[in-house]
Amino acid sequence: MDYEICLAKEGDRKELLDLYHAQLGREGCPWSEEYPSDFTINFDLSRNALFVLKTEGKIAGAVSIEEDEEVNKLPFWNKELEPEAEFARIAVLPEMQGRGIAKIMLKYIDDELRKRGFKGIHILVNRYNLKAVRLYDSFGYKNVGEIHMYEQDFFCYEKEL
Repeated sequence: MDYEICLAKEGDRKELLDLYHAQLGREGCPWSEEYPSDFTINFDLSRNALFVLKTEGKIAGAVSIEEDEEVNKLPFWNKELEPEAEFARIAVLPEMQGRGIAKIMLKYIDDELRKRGFKGIHILVNRYNLKAVRLYDSFGYKNVGEIHMYEQDFFCYEKEL
């Protein structure tokens, strides 16, 4: 599969919203019509933090580097891995799932965060999203805790970059 990964642009907004909305109702996905939204895309674009994987000129997946002080303050994170980053909102078009796109994006985001000077990475994973849990387990993330935030139950995953 030929693909490119690049920073999202304003012109990608409709495709990104379509990608996010395509996740609604899928097993383990707690997203809603209100999240992720235009506001979320604005936040990510303003920080050069939203990456898209395109194949044949079409967005097949996306991932964001997150900034969430509440998550950063959780007591589970290993201080020796600071500075530590977080990513969020990883999504792949349903018809493109099972082709390794999420793995390609995870490898890319690891490399990008290393370039930006981060030593570690942490994420919140909805505990009922079993596909995501298996993916992060296979990428060497360690479950370091559990938390209820944003009206959801999460596993707290972390790894050294």
